[in-house]
Amino acid sequence: MTKRQEIIEKAREITVESLPELEGMEFNEDTVINTDTGIDSMGFTLIICRLEAAFNVKIPNRQWQKLSTFGDVVDAIEKRLPKE
Repeated sequence: MTKRQEIIEKAREITVESLPELEGMEFNEDTVINTDTGIDSMGFTLIICRLEAAFNVKIPNRQWQKLSTFGDVVDAIEKRLPKE
């Protein structure tokens, strides 16, 4: 499994833990967070904070508004992880 796949799996897990009503929903990199999932700004903030903690990264608040798809979130995390 690639590092990106690991991030995607963990992000899905954290998203469903944070918002159990999304259980069973298909997430792919093109999934638009607010329209396809119905996640509101409070839910999105919770998910981002949990992702930051899980991956030990910090996504600047000003960048949050630029994250519209699940893939954008994965990119933001991947970019901030230490290079191996």
